[in-house]
Amino acid sequence: MSATRAIVVDQLSRTFGAFRAVDAISFDVARGEVFGFLGANGAGKSTTIRMLCGLLEPSSGRAEVDGVDVGRDPEGVKRRIGYLSQKFSLYERLTVDENIRFSAGLYRLTGARLADRRAFALEMGGLKGKERVLARDLPGGWRQRLALGCALLHEPKIVFLDEPTGGVDPVSRREFWRLIDGLSRGGTTVLVTTHYLDEAERCDRVAIMHAGRLAALGTVAELKSTFDARPIVEVRAANPVQAMTTLDAMPAVEKTSLFGTTVHAVLRGRETTAEDLSRALAAKGVHVEAIDPVLPSLEDVFLDVIDRAEEAGAA
Repeated sequence: MSATRAIVVDQLSRTFGAFRAVDAISFDVARGEVFGFLGANGAGKSTTIRMLCGLLEPSSGRAEVDGVDVGRDPEGVKRRIGYLSQKFSLYERLTVDENIRFSAGLYRLTGARLADRRAFALEMGGLKGKERVLARDLPGGWRQRLALGCALLHEPKIVFLDEPTGGVDPVSRREFWRLIDGLSRGGTTVLVTTHYLDEAERCDRVAIMHAGRLAALGTVAELKSTFDARPIVEVRAANPVQAMTTLDAMPAVEKTSLFGTTVHAVLRGRETTAEDLSRALAAKGVHVEAIDPVLPSLEDVFLDVIDRAEEAGAA
């Protein structure tokens, strides 16, 4: 395994009976990288993470985490990583301090190192003064920061975070990502799954999964470059549904999607102008308030990737 790669995945698959949850995916993650997994529920993100953490045996293919084969030595993988599951993974009837000490015991931390790492977890989580508070009584954001602190007690080089900010308020989400950025700057590799597109924007690279397959992979800029020759315009109309239906019937328009009360139209080429669309819509009785070119968002990318994946699957 290359010294620059923390995770290497090669044709990794997992089946449950006849259902193929993860279908021959391949990728690698550089050391110190924040690598994002983006996808809908059931896309295969959590199953992939569970295999990489040594919690679930692959059906085929192979993967290495910090140089350890996940199929051959899952216990060796577990010793090298930190893992934060989708749901709060600690003991809600224990206090903050009891959770920290219990996790420290699992990692065999004692003496001065235990004291140092306990102080780290309390400081990082903003939990000083709350050591005797039951975990179940903490707000969601603090619970997740406590869970992250416990997952980092043994100073792992690689951390897996499975939808760590689900159900957490926006302020706590921002604080949690500040912690992730700090881990990356310190050289820790972070693989994180998320439903939030604004969070995915903060990753060094993003993998989009769909139906168990890797549908797209790259930096956010690389993923957005798919629209370089397919410009997007935003149409504001009195009746956006009518505008969308009319645009879909135009040969110059590849596809449309609703963004709130506006319509995003992906054009087949740059030769079609906003004025051309405005005239065509007006000719069909659609009152247009404005048509403006817009830069592609990660949501545009995500919808485009999923559309293409579904078209390929139906072919």
